[in-house]
Amino acid sequence: PHLSPVTPHLSPVTRHASPLTPYSSKTMIEHIELVTGANPKGTVIWMHGLGADCWDFVSIVKELGLPATLPLRFIFPQALSRPISINNGQVMPGWYDITMADLQDGPARKADETGVRESQRFIHELIEREVTRGIAYDKIVIAGFSQGGAIALQAGLRHPQSLAGVLALSTYLVLGDSLATERTMANADIPILMAHGTQDPVVPLALARTSRSKLEANGYKIEWREYPMPHSVCMEEIEDIGAWLVKRFSSRILLA
Repeated sequence: PHLSPVTPHLSPVTRHASPLTPYSSKTMIEHIELVTGANPKGTVIWMHGLGADCWDFVSIVKELGLPATLPLRFIFPQALSRPISINNGQVMPGWYDITMADLQDGPARKADETGVRESQRFIHELIEREVTRGIAYDKIVIAGFSQGGAIALQAGLRHPQSLAGVLALSTYLVLGDSLATERTMANADIPILMAHGTQDPVVPLALARTSRSKLEANGYKIEWREYPMPHSVCMEEIEDIGAWLVKRFSSRILLA
């Protein structure tokens, strides 16, 4: 059936610090939750970029043009604060440490594996929490911007259960050399939307394109978008994200 975009009813934004069980009952991840209607049928877990916080993308939800017949829960987790080498060791929210070499495609590039895998576990735990709340794995999208997008790819492609999709914005692939051995067959065909600004001075467009090529070499089919913008989002991109989410969720929910 045709789903007409309408302004969804947005619940009051709520902030939580929830224990994640059963994997790490002592782990607390601060996060914001927003639902677009009663009894959400799917979940989007959306991670912010370096130095930002869990509020960063909350306001975008109302701009996505989601239909009222497709109620979703959006979860915006807060990264832990840590020293960031590229910013002279300043402590700020980050999903992992990063150096200037990490944003160059060459032999010097080496991600903070400990931080990356720690954040991957956090996102996997949030996924498990959603399942305990009645949301099936295949109705969960993992999304992120910049560093958050890198973790979205890291966590989504390595998850043992089939997910609804990965949304990777203005980002790149981390730990790409281990993907071939760590990728799961459950998500071998996972829908991936990658979007990037052609004027991005932070994450070079060339690095994003190389990441896309590496993903394609591992068998993934990438929906690729470029926009004339810097390291940010634009209205055209937001509209495309909304259409992509509707496409990802509508058939899964309506056919469930």
